[in-house]
Amino acid sequence: MHVVVASHHRLPVEGYGGTQRVVVALVRALAALGHRVTLLAQPGTRVPEAAKIVEVPPRVLKDSSADLTPFLPDGADILHVHFPLKQGPSSAVVPFVQTLHGNWKAGLPLPPHTIFLSRDHARRHGSDAFVYNGLDPAAFVFRRRKEQWDLFLGRLHSAKGYHWAVEAAKRTGRRLIVAGGWRPSFTGAIRYVGEVDGNRKAVLLARARCLWMPALWDEPFGLTMIEALFSGTPVLGTRRGALPEILTPQVGALCDTLEEMLAAAETIGTRAPEACRAHADRFFTHCVMAEEYLRVYRAMIETGRLPAGRPTPYASS
Repeated sequence: MHVVVASHHRLPVEGYGGTQRVVVALVRALAALGHRVTLLAQPGTRVPEAAKIVEVPPRVLKDSSADLTPFLPDGADILHVHFPLKQGPSSAVVPFVQTLHGNWKAGLPLPPHTIFLSRDHARRHGSDAFVYNGLDPAAFVFRRRKEQWDLFLGRLHSAKGYHWAVEAAKRTGRRLIVAGGWRPSFTGAIRYVGEVDGNRKAVLLARARCLWMPALWDEPFGLTMIEALFSGTPVLGTRRGALPEILTPQVGALCDTLEEMLAAAETIGTRAPEACRAHADRFFTHCVMAEEYLRVYRAMIETGRLPAGRPTPYASS
């Protein structure tokens, strides 16, 4: 199959860039599975040995009404866009799907042929079409032996619940490393290390006793969770958004309140690193993600409709 993937960024991105890293992972997995890939993206994009790059002016990629037809190569089977487009190319030109990587604004019509990131994400937007994100396991460091500190990794925004992790560290005296966002003022057992990516982030994830994911909003997916699991690190999360679809009792704990998280933190280290890694390998690799997208592509090509997503077997009905 000849898949055309479109991103409105220059790839690979510098810094964290969760969405951008998922796009690169998908491109590489599709190529590894034997498919031809063309990537439409900003000038300067480089994804060696995985895709032919077609550079598209940034002004076009930032226009939700843009027509990408002039940039499509001959023989394309499907176009997969990773930013909102009000309308794709004519179906007579090429079938078209797009992945929504965030939450859509209430009251606004959804872009056509939208794929979501989890069953909860889809349901909240009146759909059943979703594909879980995936990443390349080779990008992470698996470590069995953990150190006696916890990690919060992400935007330092109240919706991410970082203040729960900070409050827990203050109450218990347990060491906490906070990575991300603007520079706050922390003291005592809390250490702020700024934004991290690449090898530094991989090492932090591998060494941490657990990752705190106290989401106070409906996460469409929650990429840092699978990054931790690939590293053999269990996750302390809340029952919001996609988290119950990703975490099981064998690899983490789901809580509703800070008090519950404090209690769960006492035993979170009993989860086996091997179980965390095996869970991520089964459900959340880039190749698993690519296989699911290929199923979606085939259905769209054959029927003109998106198929229902396939939830993890432990996701509540």
